[in-house]
Amino acid sequence: MNISRLRRSTVKSGVLTLVCAVAALATTGCGAPQGSSPPAALADQQQPSARGAVVSSTPVVDLNAKEVADRLAKTGIDTAQIRYGVRAHRIVYRTVDITGRPTTASELVAMPMNDERDLQVVSWLHGTEVYRGEVASVNDESTDRATALLFASTGRAVSAPDYLGLGKGPGFHPYGNPEATVSASVDALRAARTFARRDGHDLDQRVLISGFSQGGPATMMVGRALQQNIDPYFRPGALAPIAGPFNLSRFEAAAADDKVARSSLYLAYFATAWHRMYGLYDTPGQAFRAPYDKTVESLFDGDHEASEIAAALPTTSKELFTEEFLQKVRNPTGELRRKLKALDTTCDWRPEVAVHLFHARGDKDVAFANSLHCQSQLAANSADQQLTDIGDFDHSTTVLNALPQVVRQFDATR
Repeated sequence: MNISRLRRSTVKSGVLTLVCAVAALATTGCGAPQGSSPPAALADQQQPSARGAVVSSTPVVDLNAKEVADRLAKTGIDTAQIRYGVRAHRIVYRTVDITGRPTTASELVAMPMNDERDLQVVSWLHGTEVYRGEVASVNDESTDRATALLFASTGRAVSAPDYLGLGKGPGFHPYGNPEATVSASVDALRAARTFARRDGHDLDQRVLISGFSQGGPATMMVGRALQQNIDPYFRPGALAPIAGPFNLSRFEAAAADDKVARSSLYLAYFATAWHRMYGLYDTPGQAFRAPYDKTVESLFDGDHEASEIAAALPTTSKELFTEEFLQKVRNPTGELRRKLKALDTTCDWRPEVAVHLFHARGDKDVAFANSLHCQSQLAANSADQQLTDIGDFDHSTTVLNALPQVVRQFDATR
């Protein structure tokens, strides 16, 4: 998982356009016989209130290729693959919340400065962030913005959703909610396609999906949803998850036993977010020891930076949580077990495209065993998969070293 602002402080201190002519509908899989009206699912995407409709666009990046290289070098990302300058906008778009009610979310849409009309598209799914201002559409210095610049500088359009409740989205972030992860990400792709058309570009149907940490399972969930035709246009093109917690049950149990770096912060974020969604305890005192039971929930409101939260919490889960709650996490039952299983099985299907996992055995936040777990599920389903060990790197450095290899994987899909 990625809490980049904490990492830095530690180191330093849509409208969906129709793609088929009516005369070709019968042979392109758009879902209507020749000569008929557009399907309702497609027609709805043309309404301003539809999911994926663009609410606003704000320019945030305008860099030539050298400036992109300088920005990436500052972050620690290899610059050898840069070919173009990049323009990027923060897009606010329509989507739904975890109850299915209309809401809005934000994303970064990055476009290469080239003359190509038809572009591949990358969906970049970010890692764990507790602060709404840390995401790619808002923070110019974030690793996720640099990642979007990298992909766009190779000649691709990039959709980098902030997810619900982060960036300019209202409310709280439903951390780890599968339905919200998929809906916010797919609606972001729809909005990106609308924006690209306005900018004179067409996006390829085949989405190149990659994500880091929390974005690892998100990569697999979004890929599966696209393969199952959640959208009438987009399909998965390649999957490249990086250092994801694919066995969330085991990850949270390890955090309960303080076997994860920054275990108390990770587990507190999980506990407060999942309590808002699913009701994990009756009172904060059942989960958190005094005096933290009076303050923990307010810390995870999206407006506190990770460094602030870490300073307000004890370093271990044992000091923060009651033993009763820790046992609940170690041995989940009932509804909690069922909800966790959905995130333990994000790789338990057969993608129709190649999956290339990246991880580092030196990762102390998300154990390498998580990617082995994903690989074994993919192998059991006879999927085209491989796992690359990046080496002896920590969690945050893993993504920096994996990204050039992800670009090479995506280049092979051209």
